[in-house]
Amino acid sequence: MTISIITVAYNAEKTIRDTIQSVIGQQNVDIEYIIIDGGSSDNTLEIVREFGERINTVISEPDKGIYDAMNKGVRLAKGDVIGILNADDSYVHNKVLENVSARFKDDVGGVYADLVYVDQNDTDKIRRTWISGEYTKGAFVKGWMPPHPTFFVRRDVYEKYGGYTLDLRSAADYEFMLRIIHKEEIRVEYLPEVIVKMRIGGQSNESFSNRIKANKEDRL
Repeated sequence: MTISIITVAYNAEKTIRDTIQSVIGQQNVDIEYIIIDGGSSDNTLEIVREFGERINTVISEPDKGIYDAMNKGVRLAKGDVIGILNADDSYVHNKVLENVSARFKDDVGGVYADLVYVDQNDTDKIRRTWISGEYTKGAFVKGWMPPHPTFFVRRDVYEKYGGYTLDLRSAADYEFMLRIIHKEEIRVEYLPEVIVKMRIGGQSNESFSNRIKANKEDRL
């Protein structure tokens, strides 16, 4: 199994090195690594170039926002499974992707896990923990959702059900997960461990309150 990891970045010179190192340091798994940059004006691309061929594809151009960039990465991905790790997040250890891949049985369309929020400047300082728990049918309506940076999806699920809806500027990741898990009922597996560090105040969680609001308002 090959896992395609997509990192979306824009002016991320302070954090992207940690992200990249956490991806290319993964062991015992085949990785395709794709970075989609929105046309950064800082040193983001210089840092990316330091890693040379360890990053399979780098695209840098203006986009219509984070979800447009994610969709670009998904269209480029060739792996069996796709994960998205943005430029202010990182994997917590070098066996994360090995553990994720082990959960992908033949009938499993997605795998998700747990996440910790960490200090912007000290990623060893945990501020909050997001424990997902096992999914049960109808859980989205009751307020449940998995943390998107821990969510891995088979590429053919994207091909069948589509990617991120650009009309939802702050909650398209929530809508995507709701659509494929709640509406289309793909089978998902829970990996009961923390696999991602997310910086508080970073790009990945700046719209978290908006996602919670969307979750509460949505009743499909």
